[in-house]
Amino acid sequence: MKVAKIVIVSLVSLASLITAIFFLIGYLREKPGGISVSSDPVSDVYINGILVGKTPYKNTYEAGEITLKMVPSSSEPNLMAYETKITLVSGIETVVEREFGETEDSSSGDIISFDKIGSQETGLIVISIPENAQVSVDGLPQGFAPYKTSGISPAKHQITVKAPGYAGRVMTLNTRAGYRLSLFAKLAKDLAPEPTPTPAPVARTYVQILSTPTGFLRVRSGPGTSGSEIAQVKPGSQYLFLDEDAATGWVKIQYEEPKAGLPNGIEGWVSGQYVKKVTQVQEATQSATLK
Repeated sequence: MKVAKIVIVSLVSLASLITAIFFLIGYLREKPGGISVSSDPVSDVYINGILVGKTPYKNTYEAGEITLKMVPSSSEPNLMAYETKITLVSGIETVVEREFGETEDSSSGDIISFDKIGSQETGLIVISIPENAQVSVDGLPQGFAPYKTSGISPAKHQITVKAPGYAGRVMTLNTRAGYRLSLFAKLAKDLAPEPTPTPAPVARTYVQILSTPTGFLRVRSGPGTSGSEIAQVKPGSQYLFLDEDAATGWVKIQYEEPKAGLPNGIEGWVSGQYVKKVTQVQEATQSATLK
């Protein structure tokens, strides 16, 4: 009976010891590192060359360096894939965000992570592409990337990274006591639309009315005095030249420009004896101004 009790006690003690050992091993074992990946548009996610899913994607892996590749699964075939190496930190989730463009210059994104700094300080480090981007915290400029500080408070902060000629990035991030927040920001070039070519100047010919014995010049419906009179024009005025009749020497002019209710305007003929042609150079977008 005593032997049985001793065996039972021994087995219970051994089981407790084994349980404690496994608990200690599990406690001491290095925790995996997490990764969270998002993108615009949706992309296929590859970890170390293996397709693991689509964005948004979240998982844990053994701490250490991994290769991350993101391939846009959009109907836009010209978007550029993204590939980078990331070091996962034990017990820390690394966040990767990517906005795809057709080139590396037009693409942007962030890589955000933490690492322990062995104190109760709160740290921040910002690295940027392009280099020397301005870093602002809560709207106040702090310096230029690469920027590093251990004097930031453990709280929620708005961090802005911007550079001339690039679209800035604004992020709201939480800093933690005892950790350093690492932010890598890739800015996209602010691609201004191509300038519209300036239209070439246009040369237009006008007819200037000269002095006449009557103080005016008749505008007729056809070349020659047989045409009916439709208007009278004064010396010094100018009208757009349309045509010239070689037989009579009369000149066709645009007496009135097209307008609502009069889509073709009014055209007429004047005697070539009392006019001269004048060439004017105007911008292509400008319309002729008649006097």
